[in-house]
Amino acid sequence: MSAQLRDTASELAELLWREHTLYRERSGSVVIRGAHVERWISLSPTGGQDQVLIRAGRILDGGTTAPARSEAVASLTVGTAELAAVCRRLLAETAAGPAPRSERPRPGRARKAKGAGKPVRKSRHTGLASWLIILALVGVVALFVRNLATAF
Repeated sequence: MSAQLRDTASELAELLWREHTLYRERSGSVVIRGAHVERWISLSPTGGQDQVLIRAGRILDGGTTAPARSEAVASLTVGTAELAAVCRRLLAETAAGPAPRSERPRPGRARKAKGAGKPVRKSRHTGLASWLIILALVGVVALFVRNLATAF
């Protein structure tokens, strides 16, 4: 099963992405990483005969993988083209979902303003308490300068 899974994953990788990395995990699953599209596909054997669990997820900054966003069970007997169609559907679901919190914002996309959720403040920025603190500091500096001037 593992040799068949590796061969199938290799064929799928060629159909899905030009640039990819294929590796086998300790659990027996085979992972196809498309770093240039920041996505991954995993093929894992299931308990059924010629059944495979296909999972898709994102690759985060630094090369770490996010948990799977979507998954499906498919038969290995349907052919590589049909498996590629299932993988593309899962990748589309992965891309359509909300971005993980640790993922960086994409350049060119609009960002929320920092204070977008805060109510608009219509009063002056510098309030009465701020002016009192500023006057007290000016008074302390004036006393210091006067004491220096009288010392000489």
